[in-house]
Amino acid sequence: MGLTYFYSVFGILSVICFFLETTKTPEDKISTSSVFNSFKNNYIFVYCLMMAGDWLQGPYVYALYQYYNYDRGDIGRLFIAGFGSSMVFGTVVGSLADKHGRKAASITYCITYILSCFTKHSSKYGWLLLGRVLGGISTSLLFSAFESWLVSEHIKRGFEPNWLSVSFSKAIFLGNGLVAIFSGLLANTLVVDAGLGPVAPFDAAVCVLAIGMTIIAFTWTENYGDPSEGKNLIRQFATAAKLIAADEKIALLGAIQSLFESSMYTFIFLWTPALGSETKFGLEIPHGFVFATFMLASMIGSSLASRLLARPFLRVERYMQFVFLVASASLLLPTYAGYFDEHSNNVAAEIAADGISPGGRIQMAGFLIFEVCVGIFWPSMMKMRSDYVPEESRSTIMNFFRIPLNMFVCIVLYNVSVFPISSMFATCAALLVAAALLTRRLLVLSTTDKARSRIEQWRAEAKHQRVIAAELAI
Repeated sequence: MGLTYFYSVFGILSVICFFLETTKTPEDKISTSSVFNSFKNNYIFVYCLMMAGDWLQGPYVYALYQYYNYDRGDIGRLFIAGFGSSMVFGTVVGSLADKHGRKAASITYCITYILSCFTKHSSKYGWLLLGRVLGGISTSLLFSAFESWLVSEHIKRGFEPNWLSVSFSKAIFLGNGLVAIFSGLLANTLVVDAGLGPVAPFDAAVCVLAIGMTIIAFTWTENYGDPSEGKNLIRQFATAAKLIAADEKIALLGAIQSLFESSMYTFIFLWTPALGSETKFGLEIPHGFVFATFMLASMIGSSLASRLLARPFLRVERYMQFVFLVASASLLLPTYAGYFDEHSNNVAAEIAADGISPGGRIQMAGFLIFEVCVGIFWPSMMKMRSDYVPEESRSTIMNFFRIPLNMFVCIVLYNVSVFPISSMFATCAALLVAAALLTRRLLVLSTTDKARSRIEQWRAEAKHQRVIAAELAI
């Protein structure tokens, strides 16, 4: 099978990423302290191990279910179990982190994900279903407990607030980028080159998660949101709901996150069959290598985000509205992929030479642009959450945000056999346009609030000056 196209794309993206990282000016960086750097490096190392445990599984989840001879409808139901579990059980477990500790929740993530990986050794649908339920709980913890621990610990240790963006951007660049690339390539090596089968990446994930859990247990201190003894889970949910209802900015942030991540998780499910539809002549897409290429595009996005976040006068909300629009346009490209195959003179020869059809190249272009937007989204959204989400209910509110996105993805996956893939991509594009509009609204509100607070501050200072003048006159 020819892989010329995939190698070429990977090489071009590598050059772009290297250029962005090596040409940063002082304006693109934030000066920090050695104490902070030590703290940051510990967190990033742990975060990278946690993400490696997740990324090792990513390229072969769908492929493993296919290996066990399940069709797209059966696989869709397994994914529904994962997202449904994240919506129901994950929300509860993740919210307990505020009361019982973020460190404890992080260790729980490792345990539940290790158990999920063990279930992949069985081809029985029931065991695979249990694995998806455990995986859904783990996902909620991964995207709430670790970030909540970092923000709380950062504040507790008295570091500068704007240094948080350094931790966010570096964690995404390495954990969601470089580590993901190596994880994808390692998974591909274990399955294809070593011939160990599609379960091997899940066994590798167990080892990585066990190492990370040990480091957390011995190097992290515990921190909490609101550990009040009389505050049970229902009261936690009620408090979080009141905070969201009382502040339109928090509600908007939750809606924006849900809209983008709904599109992202739908994309994660669809990219394998979407590219697979371009292999009409018995050829297979190299899942691990394509996954690594996606992550390289995400690294480019996080590198761009670090430059944007380093500029104190550039608001995150201002540039993110354009990022969402670009992401929307990128997911519309796959809807036109078939047109290019229909008008190509020799599709079979092009697939044999490059490993992908003309329509597949259009799809890949759209997917890569979308992944760049994903790379910008993560550190930027983390920064906005640190600005808007109250510390005492951080994990609870973050898991509240995940409820609508999990619900939407479950609906999409339940109907995956009914609608064509192009229609689902078009739906995701529409959601991203809505995210852009809500981001515009958030920008207007936050700008207005800041202007109002400045006016009130000026009035207070003027009043204080008048009081001083009056006392001096007496």
